[in-house]
Amino acid sequence: MPVILAVWVASIIEKFMRKITPDVVKLFVVPFVTILITVPLTFLLVGPLANLVSDLLSKGFTAVMGFSPLLYGILLGAAWQVMVMFGLHWAIVPLAILQFSQNGWSNILLAADLPNFTQTGVLAAIMLKTKEQKVKTISAPALISSLFGVTEPAIYGVTLPMKIPFYISCAVSALIGAGLSFFDLKNYAMGALGIFMYPGYVSPEAGLTPMWIMIAFSIAAVLISFIVQMLAPVPTLFGSTAPEQASEASVVAAEEIVDIKQEIIASPLIGNVVALENVPDEVFASGAMGKGIAIDPSDGVIVAPANAEVSLVFPTNHAIGLKTENGAEILIHIGMDTVSLAGKGFKNFVEVGDKVTPGQKLLEFDLNAIKAAGLPVITPIIITNTDAYTDVLTTQEGRVNTGDYLLTTVK
Repeated sequence: MPVILAVWVASIIEKFMRKITPDVVKLFVVPFVTILITVPLTFLLVGPLANLVSDLLSKGFTAVMGFSPLLYGILLGAAWQVMVMFGLHWAIVPLAILQFSQNGWSNILLAADLPNFTQTGVLAAIMLKTKEQKVKTISAPALISSLFGVTEPAIYGVTLPMKIPFYISCAVSALIGAGLSFFDLKNYAMGALGIFMYPGYVSPEAGLTPMWIMIAFSIAAVLISFIVQMLAPVPTLFGSTAPEQASEASVVAAEEIVDIKQEIIASPLIGNVVALENVPDEVFASGAMGKGIAIDPSDGVIVAPANAEVSLVFPTNHAIGLKTENGAEILIHIGMDTVSLAGKGFKNFVEVGDKVTPGQKLLEFDLNAIKAAGLPVITPIIITNTDAYTDVLTTQEGRVNTGDYLLTTVK
């Protein structure tokens, strides 16, 4: 539980940092700050809070068991699979270990011994009813594993993504837990799961009878969950029953996906084309920022090169970041070392979060002011998420106008 909560907290911090961090330093700053905040927060707040939840859960189940064994069997049977997913079952396991150390037997986990067989039942029904071959392929080994008490392949691979089978498994487990509570069976060999647990129920006083009761309830768990799932719908997990049954809509969708594997980026300004390796700045020229091209501008206007969202505007207005509707992250950096001008000669027409269309004015800059300061005006246009593509192709033209072809991102 502490780990799950810590990851959840980290995800919130990471989203916030991604939103406020400039793209040029995002790769380093976001994970660094996320870990820097999450680790001490986990030790100081998240961990103690999770332990408190576990303690309360342990005390709660103990109180319910003392009040009504029947209610305890229902609650534990229904909740056990969910508790295992979140690691909360460790709130009860120590109580069972304590029982063993004091009495030589345990009954506190009785209702938790058979939920794996309800997974067996729903899986068997799913295999018969589903028309998805991939589901059948996954379900077969998961069903075998469930017989031996290992339910993770069944839960995470099939029943939980489908939801309804998981609900059925939990509901039937609650029913089985209620039935077992009447017999007050005791386990004399803790640790074995699935079909291996039966010898642990051989009693010094009652002999084989408790074991046969457990076997009977195991069969009931399989049969009831199987029947209920046969009567209930089996959701589609992968979206189609077979390749040959794909609908016309899915074919069209596939064609559209192929179309956007290549995205064309237009030129955002007018000027002579300069190869990226010839840019007078090692960071850009080496490709460390990503692949792209540069333009030696003859006009001081930057326009949107594609349908995009403004993701970054530097306070000095000398650079702007865009994310196109198909995912390309573009950095347009006006001149070299122009941050030193502190915004003098630059004018911004958009804000972070604005949606822009091709040709829409984004920035203006004073070419003469930049040259007067002794700074190069060569402007790199970089695809900062180059790693998401197999290649970034560039124009072979020597000069471009706004709207002319400049780059192609290839997935």
